[in-house]
Amino acid sequence: MSSTISRVDFRTEPAQYRHWRLSFDGPVATLAMDVAEDGGLRPGYKLKLNSYDLGVDIELQDALQRIRFEHPEVRSVVVTSMKDRIFCSGANIFMLGLSTHAWKVNFCKFTNETRNGIEDSSRHGGLKFIAALNGACAGGGYELALACDEIILIDDRSSAVALPEVPLLGVLPGTGGLTRVTDKRRVRHDHADIFCTLVEGVRGQRAKDWRLVDDVVKPARFEAAVRERALALAQGSDRPAGEPGVALTPLARTETADRLSYQYVDIQLDREKRQATWTVRAPQGPVESELNDILAAGAGWWPLRMARELDDAILTMRTNELDIGTWVLKTEGDPQAVLAADAALQRHADHWFVRETAGMLRRTLARLDVTSRSLFALIEPGSCFVGTLLELALAADRSYMLDNEDAAAPARIVVGERNFGAYPLVNGQSRLQRRFYEETEPLEAVRARAGQPLAAADALALGLVTYAPDSIDWDDEVRMVLEERRALSPDALTGLEANLRFGGQETMETRIFGRLTAWQNWIFNRPNAAGDKGALKLYGKGEQATFDWNRV
Repeated sequence: MSSTISRVDFRTEPAQYRHWRLSFDGPVATLAMDVAEDGGLRPGYKLKLNSYDLGVDIELQDALQRIRFEHPEVRSVVVTSMKDRIFCSGANIFMLGLSTHAWKVNFCKFTNETRNGIEDSSRHGGLKFIAALNGACAGGGYELALACDEIILIDDRSSAVALPEVPLLGVLPGTGGLTRVTDKRRVRHDHADIFCTLVEGVRGQRAKDWRLVDDVVKPARFEAAVRERALALAQGSDRPAGEPGVALTPLARTETADRLSYQYVDIQLDREKRQATWTVRAPQGPVESELNDILAAGAGWWPLRMARELDDAILTMRTNELDIGTWVLKTEGDPQAVLAADAALQRHADHWFVRETAGMLRRTLARLDVTSRSLFALIEPGSCFVGTLLELALAADRSYMLDNEDAAAPARIVVGERNFGAYPLVNGQSRLQRRFYEETEPLEAVRARAGQPLAAADALALGLVTYAPDSIDWDDEVRMVLEERRALSPDALTGLEANLRFGGQETMETRIFGRLTAWQNWIFNRPNAAGDKGALKLYGKGEQATFDWNRV
């Protein structure tokens, strides 16, 4: 991003919200969209008709976190609008028309990760979501609704759901719209074809018949019907009714021209090499292991604080440092402290706060997986790639472990119980399952050594690291591989890495990210959408788009 453009900060809190109103009534929370027209993250566009930009989604992501951690009494969430006859018109088109290609793609990725987080909380966290569409719902607004467990549309003879990107903008509803319509809601493909080529969308009983919504309700009963369904869904949740929440205290971050620092995460930037060295630190001192102590630590409990810092760092680097194409992942500190934290996560896994912390770790590691950067893990003396932090090395495109058995403190890794499924990728597999294509023999060999400190030769033999150079070759090996990587095309690497990281098993989420990386990336670059006479650029100007009619 140009130095003349201010950096994006993903940290916020409810007192700073401009676009959302968060309220609570017993087991039901209401997230009401009320987008401020003049509240865009960048100048040059108005956020009319509850259209949104990255700033709106940053607030949504934070609001979801507040519900998860600060309000354990909440069991269902109603997502609705405070504007009359309009739920959400989707991503702001003028913002997209003014944005760089990289901004559009990163915006789409974060937007979809937030929606995936809604589904993740429904699947694992005991939270259920209802989209209460009190007016017109189009584009990204409908994609937000699709992420919810149920969609209720007001039957006022005008409100409709729509994915109008193809006829209006010459782009694809590719941040999850098409995929959720088919994979999640099981809309017949011919109905979906009609739906996605209708500017006006589909309303009333037809929307329900085609499975685009779950119910349509007359205005007089709309609020009552939404409340009834929210309470009914809340009945099935195991989130506690009487326990206090855990306040998410502000994240402290120090920034200089070439460094980003938190308590447990540190990033050093080498701009000449287009490379960032990440260091994630183990707990400093004894780790809280009893529930009372864990709750007293709150947001300062190492697993949660480290996860929040790592998540913020990934988003900050991904959005603000586009030229830094290689991330070198390191760890440091006491491996036993990490394993003690893991033991607490395992022992208290059924407690709501521990479960939400594990969810935060799961979603953060999944964000790393779908980040378009080359990831290299370096395992050296003083590292603590054990248990949860071993996931960083397993997420990397390659991992190098120093074989220095003759040293006083040789490098070691430890596979823990949490490496066997606590933090699945978006395709549902553990990183070990993905690594070994779920083949029984290598997985059993790794499990047989779980809990044991593994030397470089053992880790290499088990297939847990890529290479294990000795002390003589280490510096040259690492230098050469990083030099080779940064000489390659970043576009080709993005495609290569995305394909290899999710080889094998597919899910709705992997299809969403795959289509975003490939199809939407390509369509956003095509002149039919993004050229001077493309549909995206001419939207709202009263001019007809000029298309290149060649099919490619």
